[in-house]
Amino acid sequence: MHADPEPTYTRPVETKVKAMTLTAYLSGVAGMAILQTVADAPSLIAFLPDWVEAVILPLVPTALSAVAGWKARHTPRPDLPDTQR
Repeated sequence: MHADPEPTYTRPVETKVKAMTLTAYLSGVAGMAILQTVADAPSLIAFLPDWVEAVILPLVPTALSAVAGWKARHTPRPDLPDTQR
């Protein structure tokens, strides 16, 4: 009935999740900096149609996060049985 004050099992955050989260954040910050620069000089992206800008801008952090997650090593789980690793 009483909760164990000291849990015996904790799940570590996967390295892949950490890499993707950090990459998404940093690429979002970089994207905001780029948007600030482009706002001052719109000729940098004026050659693109508006709908292309709307599609490409969110894809950049998404693609970078996907690559970071794919390249990051998997966090081993020795506590799981061999059939679930």
